[in-house]
Amino acid sequence: MIKTNTEFQKEMEELAVVFYGNDFSVEIVHNEEIYNKLYEKIVVNGENFEFDYPLPEGNQLKTKSIRKRRVLYSLYMVLSKIEKKVLPWGSFTGIRPTALARNLIESGEVKDYLIVEYLQNEYAISYEKALLVSKILKNQKGIIRNDNLVDFYVNIPICPSRCVYCSFISSELSKVNNLVEKYLDCLIKEIKAVRKIITEKSLIVRNVYIGGGTPSVLTAEQLERLLGEVKFSTNEFTVECGRPDTITEEKLDVLKKCGVTRICINPQTFSNLTLKRIGRKHTKEDVFSAYSLAVEKGFKVNMDIIIGLPGEKEFTINKTINTLLDLYPNNLTIHTLSLKRGSDLFFNNECLGINNIEKILSKAEKTVMNAGYKPYYLYRQKYQLSSLENVGFYRDNDICQFNIDSMEETSTIIAVGAGAITKRVFNLENKIERQANVKFIDDYIKRIDEMIAKKQNLFNL
Repeated sequence: MIKTNTEFQKEMEELAVVFYGNDFSVEIVHNEEIYNKLYEKIVVNGENFEFDYPLPEGNQLKTKSIRKRRVLYSLYMVLSKIEKKVLPWGSFTGIRPTALARNLIESGEVKDYLIVEYLQNEYAISYEKALLVSKILKNQKGIIRNDNLVDFYVNIPICPSRCVYCSFISSELSKVNNLVEKYLDCLIKEIKAVRKIITEKSLIVRNVYIGGGTPSVLTAEQLERLLGEVKFSTNEFTVECGRPDTITEEKLDVLKKCGVTRICINPQTFSNLTLKRIGRKHTKEDVFSAYSLAVEKGFKVNMDIIIGLPGEKEFTINKTINTLLDLYPNNLTIHTLSLKRGSDLFFNNECLGINNIEKILSKAEKTVMNAGYKPYYLYRQKYQLSSLENVGFYRDNDICQFNIDSMEETSTIIAVGAGAITKRVFNLENKIERQANVKFIDDYIKRIDEMIAKKQNLFNL
């Protein structure tokens, strides 16, 4: 039991879950401020811990932000001492540490050359992770704060099978095959409505990303029908083809014909045993074949792997990293497994248990950097093993700009399809407005006109 007189119950719970899992509760006793000082009290298992900080000058929003930072820092120091456990990201509970660091630098609160030290002192973030954040800020290119520049995202929430770690609202093709054509009809209707918004608001589409799910689960004819409606002249046009067993020469020819420049092939591991265990219907050999075909067709290729998959030990993970580097994709992302509540793995995780996952991840990140890759985006998820992170890397100055725009939330992303979330960024006002489409395909089909109307309202048409 954790008791506190601060107002940050939710954030404290997010931090405490890393130490205790779900076997704890946070109770707010009362909120008390004495004159110009913040008084806080944290009680853990009956033991009192009190902190007394001067409140900073400034507006209430900034004051609250700093107060939350110090409350979480205090709780972290208490729990770290009690449990004799150090977290690599310290008291930071957010998903975008790079966005935090950038905002601190751009606001003038912290000099860029002091950001590593600041993250260590204010959040107890380890030197290694703070340095990683600093490197990413330096490597990120192409961030343009112009409200007339937008990215366009299309969601295909369908997969050939469901992975045990997945919590996305994504349907297996066999269960929704009868809805695919109707879904495409509605999707194209929304795309046409968005094209009208873009024209009338004089917006410029910078990057296009077709994601999911697994968009390449569609037939070649369906892909051509869909992509033929995405009539934007862009520098970067990416399609997720995550499952190699959905990639054919005919489909790649369609993608090339429709202007796609980059595809994602996501093996997650190069162990056939693990692939079977996590619910994949392909082998590592299928990955090799699909990758060779994509390169032959002239596509840039992004690849993802996951560290911490069921049953995998350090030797298997190291082999996956080395195989990935042998393939030498344009971009690669190293994910740490997130044990999400909506996944099958959350309820059946007896195969998990890598004790040194932090060390393994650190070694993997250093290995790919030593091979010439540079980190360029980073994000964290709830319930990640050991509260770690996902990091994207690039080589040869070939950055996937959509990944930066999406993760850093510096550019408007207009998103269509079931489960898609449009984020309209107002840089001058420093705010973001969101419009979420309904999550399920059948609901989307029934309510397509409502989704279009909400999007039009977001852009004041």
